[in-house]
Amino acid sequence: MNTYDQTLIALADPTRRAILELLRDGPRSVGELADEMPVSRPAVSQHLAVLRQARLVSEEREGTRHIFRAEAEGLAMLKTYLEDVWGDALEKFAVAARTARRKK
Repeated sequence: MNTYDQTLIALADPTRRAILELLRDGPRSVGELADEMPVSRPAVSQHLAVLRQARLVSEEREGTRHIFRAEAEGLAMLKTYLEDVWGDALEKFAVAARTARRKK
């Protein structure tokens, strides 16, 4: 599976997107995230595991606490993929427009 596939799968869930949005404001522990979410702490941990696998978050231990922070690495491959797809689509549109103009 490509990294952008993992990223798309991770971001398909609204709870994971909400967690990532919270982490954009700065690092937080699992407990701090769970306090902000309508799901249990174990559920937050499971969502964080998916986000970590997609490289959207990183984890650091401070004693018994697990601190998570947003990471751009997981989005970088998705961004590249979307730019390639969009670039191809624009190029095909430009070719079609030139062809249609010549036919007139």
